[in-house]
Amino acid sequence: MLKKGAELELIVEKFADRGKSLTRVDGYVLFVEGGVPGDRARVRVIKRKKNYAEGRIVELLEPSPLRTEPRCRYFGICGGCKWQHVRYEAQLEAKRQSVYEALVHHGGFEDVEVRPTLPSPRLYGYRNKMEFSFSADRWLTPDEIASGRPLDRHFAVGLHVPGNFYKVIDLEECHLPEPITVRLLNELRAFCKAKGWEPWDIRRHEGYLRHLVIRTGTRTGEVMVNLVTSRYDEARMAELGTFLQEQFPEVTTLVNTINSRPAQVSYGEATYTIFGPGVIHDCIGPFRFEIAPDAFFQTNTEQAERLYEVARELAALRPDDLVYDLYCGTGTISIFIAPHVRHVVGVELVASAVENARANAAANGITNCTFVAGDLLEVLTPAFVRTHGRPDVVIVDPPRAGMHPKVVRRIGQLRPERFVYVSCNPQTQARDLKLLRDLYRIEAVQPVDLFPHTDHVESVVALRAR
Repeated sequence: MLKKGAELELIVEKFADRGKSLTRVDGYVLFVEGGVPGDRARVRVIKRKKNYAEGRIVELLEPSPLRTEPRCRYFGICGGCKWQHVRYEAQLEAKRQSVYEALVHHGGFEDVEVRPTLPSPRLYGYRNKMEFSFSADRWLTPDEIASGRPLDRHFAVGLHVPGNFYKVIDLEECHLPEPITVRLLNELRAFCKAKGWEPWDIRRHEGYLRHLVIRTGTRTGEVMVNLVTSRYDEARMAELGTFLQEQFPEVTTLVNTINSRPAQVSYGEATYTIFGPGVIHDCIGPFRFEIAPDAFFQTNTEQAERLYEVARELAALRPDDLVYDLYCGTGTISIFIAPHVRHVVGVELVASAVENARANAAANGITNCTFVAGDLLEVLTPAFVRTHGRPDVVIVDPPRAGMHPKVVRRIGQLRPERFVYVSCNPQTQARDLKLLRDLYRIEAVQPVDLFPHTDHVESVVALRAR
């Protein structure tokens, strides 16, 4: 039996859920933090539970051939990405395997063939949105401590340390967004510190600076800076606006979101446009979408287009199809497939997203989409079907938590001929599809990698009525 503090030599067997790696010791599962399948290592047990234990590598005796050198100097400390030390081909296979295991173990499906994961064309610089936190409680990295330099421990803007909501690493580099984002991060840090603007203290619930959110239009070149603060200060915003317009002509709009509440979130009760239109735009396929400060838009534009192409292909759309697009958000999938079908009915809980969807459809000249605001538990009724028609195809793209069981059953009662489930969480996807096993058979499963160097994967499952 493994004991906390024990050290043992072992070989890491495989990747597991949520980016972890594991091996088995006398049948007992040991998760190895930062391990890569094929590593031979000396591991210390740091936590022991009834059914599993967790360990940390003390010494890497023989590195796995699946390892590679991480690019970022903050790797292993920052919570931004877990897999920079894993070769990309191995990341793709691990994601394919995670989708397969979810469908088999959580969904109860047998003989499921999962296609190879579609790779991202860019492994770095692919994110069109980054959300950085300000903090009065800075986490010092081992290199910073070893440097002996005097460091300001009461100001940081960057990303959190894994598992620590209070501590923030004062990031000077990040390879996930486009280079303009990192330049803005560093220059705005210097600007705010020079002005004496105080960062938020999460323990005392005081301070001015809360978040820095930077959004870029991958295909338009537009850039939004959204500074989230605890209060509105017109004079400070005027100073910041002048600075950005002089030093960063690439920035097309500056907005100021106010969050005066204790919750450490980047949305709030008011948003002020300081200069520019207050929105940016990006393109997926031939369509142009308006992106508001708090709007959802896939963070990897190029791969979002591939994801929607996969969903369109697997839906086997026909010109006379009526499609329900459930959890439609701002209408990206609805608009993307609209030219290929008779009509699309999109349903979304968030009313502001539905307004954006209607505006996006109008701006792109799409006239065969209807968008409805409401909770699917209340909206998806026989009366709704009588009004809009019985769908030939249903496409769903729910949040990570998946769908309510009653919504899944109502889709089963609708019995659309074709059903496509797009998910960012293969486990909840498999859980939901388990309820439809007797009604539907799986025709195809296609993972798509929108987030290189993380364990996240999008899974598209196409089903057909039995």
